[in-house]
Amino acid sequence: MTLKVGIVGVGNIGSIHAGVYKENPKVEIVAVCDIIKEKADAAAAKFGGKAFYSVQEMLASGIKIDACSMATRGEENGGEHFKPTMELLEAGIPVLGEKPISNNLDEGKQMVALAKRKKIPYAINLNHRFTPAAVRAREWVEAGRLGKLAMVNMRMWINNPVETAPYFHMRALHPHSFDVIRYFCGDVKSVAAFMMKGEGRKIWSNAQVLLHFENGMVGTLTGSYDAGGSYGLEKCEVVGSKGRFVIDDACEHLYYYPRHGIDYEHYAYLGGMRSFGETFKSRINAWVDQLCENTPYDRINGSGEEALKAQAIIEAAIKSWETHTIVDL
Repeated sequence: MTLKVGIVGVGNIGSIHAGVYKENPKVEIVAVCDIIKEKADAAAAKFGGKAFYSVQEMLASGIKIDACSMATRGEENGGEHFKPTMELLEAGIPVLGEKPISNNLDEGKQMVALAKRKKIPYAINLNHRFTPAAVRAREWVEAGRLGKLAMVNMRMWINNPVETAPYFHMRALHPHSFDVIRYFCGDVKSVAAFMMKGEGRKIWSNAQVLLHFENGMVGTLTGSYDAGGSYGLEKCEVVGSKGRFVIDDACEHLYYYPRHGIDYEHYAYLGGMRSFGETFKSRINAWVDQLCENTPYDRINGSGEEALKAQAIIEAAIKSWETHTIVDL
């Protein structure tokens, strides 16, 4: 089966999507779309497919499209996702959207509800859960190697000087953080958050978020747009009654430490990637494989519904900080 794919929004991230599709032998790029004509034309010349300048124009063309990546941006990197996603879903086209699902929780709910009502695959580029290290660690959890899970400590930080909105750091960066946390630990029950503006900052660029899970686990997220550097983007530690694992720098190192004993395991390369930039390939190709295998809409990995749950945690953290209360989801 050859999957005929379109890309809506061909800036930096959309071009990464297009590059992955172009290398995949199961895919043919048939359309690229951007409201900026020069971007659409350049993408068509580079990646193939016909250039369009609106989703409606693309849909009216009659070109057969089996699936679309939707990589627009907007305020807090999610403000322009709603309209094109709804147009694509209304047309019956499976969508792989960029994170966040939206910076507006009500819009996210509408997109998820429409995909569910029409039984259309709808996913989000939650690429951190698709790394070999994350997949291996999830296997350990499911096999009971960690025992009864007790807590999770997550860190996600980068140097990002952008000052576009008060909660840009939370809404744009931490869909990844909370998705990874949920991937290992399940649904969050309650949230408490504390935030700080970094030196010279106008936005809440640093955060500590406390989590209480439905299964009784406790956890924390430490997030920042004022930290980071050349190493240390992401670290995730999950602790259980028999042992714990640590994923360091998203995909490059995985450790297992037994609760009793001094021996430990370290995996520096699990295959498939050596740097974070390569995670787009694993995520997008998994999306292609699931579509080619006719995976049911409600079994899509990294789904819109999962992204919506991560976004709900973010909104609860913002509400907690603004009200100085514990917020139940």
